[in-house]
Formats: sequence, C-alpha cells, structure tokens
Amino acid sequence: MAGKFELYTDKAGEYRFRLKAGNGEIILASEGYKQRASAENGIASVQKNASEDARYERKETKSGKHMFNLKATNGQVIGTSESYESTSGRDNGIASVMKNAPGAETKDLT
Repeated sequence: MAGKFELYTDKAGEYRFRLKAGNGEIILASEGYKQRASAENGIASVQKNASEDARYERKETKSGKHMFNLKATNGQVIGTSESYESTSGRDNGIASVMKNAPGAETKDLT
C-alpha cells in the first residue's frame, strides 16, 4: 500500500495535513493553516522537497528523543515528525518520507 496525504480540519477550524506511510502510520504532520489553499501548497512543497536529504533538520528533543523537520527551500518548516527513541528510528522516518511523499495522493477529509 502506498503512502498518502490526509487533508483535514482541526478543532480550531484550521487546515492541516499529515503524511501516512503504507502501513497507516503518520510519518509527517503540518502546522495549522487558515486557508485550504495554503495547506494544499504545503502538501505540494513536501512532495517537491521530500527527496532532498539537505531539507531535513535532524533534532534531539529536551527529553533526549529524536525528531526531524522538513524544510522548504526558503527555510520554513513544512512538516514535523513524531518523536523517536533512537537516531536510527528517526532516520528510518526520514527514509519513509523520502519514499512515500513524492507520489502520494491526497485524501480530502474536510
């Protein structure tokens, strides 16, 4: 099963998207957007930037876990991962985004 984006509205009425791997696990989540078109542009930006390793900001949380941000060419964060127990888990998450995002279809849940 291929990965997919889900476009949805949160409790505050903002548009968000998440990228799910083929197994249904969320591998990347967006910030909230006021406009639907902005969220759709965010999805397009993830698809465009996902295959470039240099776009991933690898970070460690204050609690010692590992996560990453995917950034656009202008340096703005367009997606954030969950927290992982290890750097290898985080790196597997990045590999999954690289694999799934470019050709993922969008499912509209709004």
